[in-house]
Amino acid sequence: MTMVDREPVAQGVSHHRYGPAAVGLHLRPRHLAALILLLGVTAVVLSMMGRPWWCKAGDASLWSSDVWSRHNSQHLIDPYTITHVLHGIALYGLLWLLLRGVIGPMGRATIAIGVETAWEIVENTNTMIERYRATTMSLDYYGDSVANSLGDIAAFLLGYLGATALPVWVSIVGFIVVDGLLVIWIRDSLLLNVLMLLHPIESVKRWQLEHIH
Repeated sequence: MTMVDREPVAQGVSHHRYGPAAVGLHLRPRHLAALILLLGVTAVVLSMMGRPWWCKAGDASLWSSDVWSRHNSQHLIDPYTITHVLHGIALYGLLWLLLRGVIGPMGRATIAIGVETAWEIVENTNTMIERYRATTMSLDYYGDSVANSLGDIAAFLLGYLGATALPVWVSIVGFIVVDGLLVIWIRDSLLLNVLMLLHPIESVKRWQLEHIH
């Protein structure tokens, strides 16, 4: 049984296909235009909050792999971008579970994008930045660049749409495996990051920071 299987047939869902259209996400040019507008507004808001458009170090590389360096969260993509793909998968499943009988697929997608863009703004407030610095391994975190935030939103969309194209068990196993691999690679992950934000564990933080000592 998959998430696709349980969508109402009246919404044009096929029980034998996967992908956005199969779950009722019929994307039109106006949707793309609205998304571009939302991204533009988000970028302007972040810039007005004092976030740089790009890495202040001046490195033009699109990718930064060192999460302990000043380049982290300053380029278009980095290891934390992967956590935003997981955001998309998780929020697709959560909204499907909670709202599938109340709000249609397009409505749920709109809510998901709104939540993700709102989080990017909240994440870059001074209060949240200080929370990250105090409770997680991100001691030198000073907020995302605008480009990085836009890359995070794009990664979220990739995860959300990807969840429509996969059986639910693949999404769940994939989420767990990828989150686990991130722990091995950078000593952090989506689940670990959430844990440390909500309920910091000093021994975990020490383990995460051993890499830089």
